[in-house]
Parts: sequence; structure tokens; C-alpha cells
Amino acid sequence: MITLGIDTCEARGSVAVRRDGALASLQKHESGEDYSSWLLPAVDRGLRAAGATLREVGLLAVAAGPGSFTGVRVGLTTVKAWAELFGIEAVGVSRLEVMARQVAESTGFVAASFDAQRGQVFGGLYRNEGKGSWRLIEQEMVIAPDEFVKWVARNSYGEMIRWSTLDPELFAGGPSWRERAAKGETLLHCGDGLAAGVAALGEERATQGKFTDSVLLDANYVRRSDAEIFWKDPASHGK
Repeated sequence: MITLGIDTCEARGSVAVRRDGALASLQKHESGEDYSSWLLPAVDRGLRAAGATLREVGLLAVAAGPGSFTGVRVGLTTVKAWAELFGIEAVGVSRLEVMARQVAESTGFVAASFDAQRGQVFGGLYRNEGKGSWRLIEQEMVIAPDEFVKWVARNSYGEMIRWSTLDPELFAGGPSWRERAAKGETLLHCGDGLAAGVAALGEERATQGKFTDSVLLDANYVRRSDAEIFWKDPASHGK
């Protein structure tokens, strides 16, 4: 089977093609070009590099968030359109879960995060329960880096934590992180090119029959848009 994985959640996005369970090509977003103009040519390059065409794709896997509103929307809209047009099965996955899985050991807690701008990170705490079973602890969030470290520490029951991040510099030197570092924990850079992990996780979900109806494929932005914040909480913008 050929799987197309797409991650456009923020500037370090990518497109991956897997063939028969192995990575066949990976295109990274390194040009700074808007996703609306970069994505389709990148998919074409990736498919050609893998010796495949879009009509041969058997599964579409997309990172459904969290991330920027524009980026997440471009990826989701593209996948929804292709799923309906070509009748391809689709799966939406969490970018943070993909990041957590990249640094996981056999079992235990993994905290994943990346820069959400405005002095915050998108973060999520996952527990690898073994045998392919993963559990999200409470919910993914947008939060200040030091507060995320505190929250993870409170919710990991004193166990050691593996930390997967794209932006270790946001934590290094913070008071809460210094406490974790003193316990021997380290910030693990999970690397970019996350579309490869998106495609792999999509295949795992597909084998479990966990497809997403293209009509119901929706974004998990985590952060409210500026417009939504303004209309729901005008006081936060002053009078």
C-alpha cells in the first residue's frame, strides 16, 4: 500500500510517502513559501520520487493539529478534497502524538511540545502503555513552557519523563526545567520531517479500522483564533 502523509501545522512541515510499510520519500518545507503554493508541488515531487501517482495512494494521513490556523487548514482541506474526489481512505492524527512516539521507549510518560509563539508552547503528555497502546493524559494544551513542565511533573506520578520537542531552547534555563534536569531528564529533539511519522501512525490506525470520514475530518487547533477571542472575550482587548 502507498500512504501519503502531510504535516502543515507550522513552518517546519513536510510531505512523506510510504510504500509497503517503509519510507519511500520525504519532502521538507524549507523554502518559507506559503503552504497554499508549496503543498501540491511538494506532493507531486514526493510521489514521483517514490515512483507513484496520487491515484495509487491507498491512505491519506494528515496532522490535524495543533498548530497555526492557516497551516492546519491547508493540509486538512487538501486531504478532505482528495479523499472525496478519489475515494481514498483518510486518517487524521495529532502532531504531538507523532512527536511523542518518535522518542518513546517501551513504556512510560512522554511529554511532547513545540513553539506556539506568543511565549507559549503546544504541549501534550502521553503514556506509552506498551504493545502499541498510547493514552493522552487529560488534553493537549497551549501554555507557557515553564507552566507546561510543572503540569507534566504533577501528572506523571513521580515517574521519569521523556521530553520530545522541536524547540528545546524554550525550556532550557527555566526554573521548573532545572528541577527535571537535576533528576537526569533531557530534552530530546525529535527532528523535523514529521510527515513520516504522520504516515506511519496513520497506517497503524488504518490497520485498526480507525479511519476518519472525510466530512468529519476536523482540526484540533487547541488555541482559539484571535477573532474568536475578541468576540467571546472583548474585555481582553480593552475598551
